[in-house]
Amino acid sequence: MTTQNILHVDIISPIRAQNAGLFVSRGAAIHPTRVIDSHELILVKEGCLDMWEGDCNFHVEAGQSLHLWPGRQHGGAKPMPPDLRFYWIHFDLDESAEDEAAAINSPFIPFMRMPQHKTINEPERIERLFRIFLEDQETGALHPYAANLLTTLMLVEVARSTEVPSVDSSDLKAIATWANTYIRLNYDRPITAGKVAFELGYNADYLGRVYRQIYHCTLTEAIQKRRIHVACHYLLDSEMTVEQIAEKCGFSEPDYFRRIFRRHTQTSPAAYRKQYAHVKINTH
Repeated sequence: MTTQNILHVDIISPIRAQNAGLFVSRGAAIHPTRVIDSHELILVKEGCLDMWEGDCNFHVEAGQSLHLWPGRQHGGAKPMPPDLRFYWIHFDLDESAEDEAAAINSPFIPFMRMPQHKTINEPERIERLFRIFLEDQETGALHPYAANLLTTLMLVEVARSTEVPSVDSSDLKAIATWANTYIRLNYDRPITAGKVAFELGYNADYLGRVYRQIYHCTLTEAIQKRRIHVACHYLLDSEMTVEQIAEKCGFSEPDYFRRIFRRHTQTSPAAYRKQYAHVKINTH
């Protein structure tokens, strides 16, 4: 092949990708407090991530992104739940790239506005980019140019996402009721706030705001309350073990069930059964 048939392309990007990963929570840790020297983009796949940066607190649910700035202290606001999974990527911004592009008359990435905390309209698009990045990173096939462009595409997806328009106020109660009914029927399955929104066809952040407005609690809290309500009945009306009840009520880990149960009832499942079982018997 002659050199005249080879296309030469100057690839200049202000984005300099570093590394990325998929974090899978074991439910026994809190994000460390630290200051990093790069930007970090987080996309929550499942569960909820509670973070703080400086004076700001962020509750990041499935389908939402969070951008952490270099040089700013950040850390976990709460222990990470066992169902939490999120993608992360570190990158730098090369401010000299724009000047270099202009010098050789090369197109430069348009200016983008990227909110720090954002609900993504189509999070699966960013997830696909993450999977390509991670697969090539793992095999050693990730070219620096490809890494930079994949990261740029992730940021473009975040920047282009827009809020779902609100509906008439008279429909808000109906929307919240649909979500509440879904929770009541599916509490024993591995559902999350993001899963409820996806199944009902709503933006997770929007549905969460509507539900809180009508029921005065978050979707995650509603799921937990429903599970604990049913668990209380099982504790009093059955001889199942705590582990069996936890599984039947949608909890993947008995210890996590015990923590949530205590949070809502101020006592343990075993103590609840011991304290109230005889009361229920005496009422018949």
